[in-house]
Amino acid sequence: MSEDPAESEGLGELFDELEALEDIVDSEAERRQVREAMRAAADAQGGDPAVFGRVIWGFDREDFAEAVLGSLLFGIPMAVEGGTRDAGLHIAQHPLYLVGTLVTAVTMVVGILYVADFQDVRIAHRILGVVPRRLAGVTLTALATSIALLTGWGMVEWSSDPRLVWESLCICAVAFVPMAIGAALGDILPGS
Repeated sequence: MSEDPAESEGLGELFDELEALEDIVDSEAERRQVREAMRAAADAQGGDPAVFGRVIWGFDREDFAEAVLGSLLFGIPMAVEGGTRDAGLHIAQHPLYLVGTLVTAVTMVVGILYVADFQDVRIAHRILGVVPRRLAGVTLTALATSIALLTGWGMVEWSSDPRLVWESLCICAVAFVPMAIGAALGDILPGS
């Protein structure tokens, strides 16, 4: 079933107006009502939830599971590849490269979620009023999965030696880049 472009555009405009309304209402009860209206509009869109073009907003346990799966799909090759360790050790010698690596990963996630227009991803909730919950959820999921996977498979070592901890963090940062991309794609491509 193909969706009418005018209907899809109308739904996007409705979400824009509801988001604007959410920002100006006075009480938390009113904000809840606006969020309920957004959920009802998303539910009324109907169709297969895996179809592209649906409005995506919020970040729940299903999104978390999809982000973990995407992280693992992109991260398992990183965990078995010796180049991940070599790149991490190189970054450990150049701390600015670590910053660049992390900024690049987060920038790519922002691009996938909010710029590339794979899906109509809306910002429903912000942490501390600034960081979109989906962005934080996707990046922190990828980071935690990176640390857990590389630790569990013996690629990194956490000890009392600060040098080994620093090297382990840098190795995890290298694996974090593709895992963050995988988490973002895994989260939005199913269309939930």
